[in-house]
Amino acid sequence: MHTPQKVLALILARGGSKNIPRKNLYPLAGKPLIAWTIEAALGAKKVTRTIVSTDDEEIAAAARSAGAETPFIRPSELAQDNTPDLPCYQHALTWLKENEQYKPDLVVQLWATSPHRPPGEVDRAISLLEQNPDADSVRSVTEPHQTPFKMWRCDQGKYLEPILKKEYPEVYMSGEPYALPRQVLPEVVVQTGYVSVIRPEVIMGGSMHGAHVLPFYHDPKTYTEFDSIKDALHTEHVLKAQGQTK
Repeated sequence: MHTPQKVLALILARGGSKNIPRKNLYPLAGKPLIAWTIEAALGAKKVTRTIVSTDDEEIAAAARSAGAETPFIRPSELAQDNTPDLPCYQHALTWLKENEQYKPDLVVQLWATSPHRPPGEVDRAISLLEQNPDADSVRSVTEPHQTPFKMWRCDQGKYLEPILKKEYPEVYMSGEPYALPRQVLPEVVVQTGYVSVIRPEVIMGGSMHGAHVLPFYHDPKTYTEFDSIKDALHTEHVLKAQGQTK
């Protein structure tokens, strides 16, 4: 008999956001910002557990009200402005293993700053990793507004230097890519804060994605990032346009 996978959705939400104080509690279209991402996790059929990792008791209470678990409070040293995601995820997995003997088969990373995820998207990302056992993770990506082949470095001295000249010498030998239509340049994508699905052994091994990362494409037109107050109107517009608010 097939044993269902344990799929953990783990959401980071610290209390000390700078651009928008108490950002995770910001009232967006009638509910705290973090509630939107919690609901996306709870609505995914393949997610079997949803946990919020926070250093803040008020955020923890809001997370529980939205239906998530908060089995621990994250140490303050793992909630600084320059704290990367990796040690926070390692802390959560270690705590769960040591205190609950719980080890998930897959970990879903959802960013609270991306509140809009249509139903089925999280499940689709999980399925992609399930169907590719050789992959380490799945990472959400979209087509960038500007190709990096048209970007320059300005920290190399007096003159501008093409940013990818050393990485793609064959492209630069054939001409000046920054003067070419983007359609003839190598295809590139940009990562987004939409969803990642990672094998826990990759995280505990020291990486949030590993060496073999599958792209998960999603609609850039409905993607939102809530990083400043000016994003509020656009984010609420997208949520209402997609029928996710009353």
